[in-house]
Amino acid sequence: MANKNNDYSVIYTDDDLVILNKRSGILIAADRYDPDAPRLDVLAAEEFGKLYAVHRIDKDTSGLIIYARTPEAQRSLSMQFENREVQKTYHALVYGHPLWEDLHVDMALQPDGDARHRTIPSKRYGKPSVTDFRNIGAVGPYSWIEAKPKTGRTHQIRVHLQANGFSIVCDPLYSGNQKPVRLSEIKKRWNGDEEAERPLLSRLALHAYKIEFKHPSSGETVTFTAPYPKDMDATRKQLDKIYGVDPLNS
Repeated sequence: MANKNNDYSVIYTDDDLVILNKRSGILIAADRYDPDAPRLDVLAAEEFGKLYAVHRIDKDTSGLIIYARTPEAQRSLSMQFENREVQKTYHALVYGHPLWEDLHVDMALQPDGDARHRTIPSKRYGKPSVTDFRNIGAVGPYSWIEAKPKTGRTHQIRVHLQANGFSIVCDPLYSGNQKPVRLSEIKKRWNGDEEAERPLLSRLALHAYKIEFKHPSSGETVTFTAPYPKDMDATRKQLDKIYGVDPLNS
């Protein structure tokens, strides 16, 4: 079920919580740099009534976001995030080919550390930040990466990758390469019209794919996944067709 302007679709809802799959490019809460930007919490409240924030994901990232519907559920979920009991899995498409299969990054990060409001590594001022990465496989000039952040710092996955020499496709903040993914550049026998070609993907290729936590009422462990948005899914299918690597089956 998608809302009328396609800012989000509903993955799950009950009396305690709402789980949404958001599009890339929409804020999940108020932003002090852009107070008038459209916000997911405001749009979703029109459908569900008052919602309580329990965690954040970047504006440019697509995928799973949880809101609580009661103060009690908010308390329970916020504590789980704080105590690092929530398992989060992201999928990213990066430029290049990591030589590692798995990478554990433990690097203190300082949000809003430079003039562009970017997060920067900082031993002195940073907060502890940990991400586990898995190299899913190479697809032409790119690779699919799975990221499991153990902490929830702003832009954490993007900065931890960048510090290890990799940037996410079309990252407007942490990559010097803003080139969109085009089928004409990855498919050998492509014979369309280059002038009219629309890119497969022209936004940050980072998706909050899976989340696992204890339900605030039942205490049972629950897991939810968010389907890829159309642009990322079209990219996944084309790359799988050509290179035989599918992040959803690995």
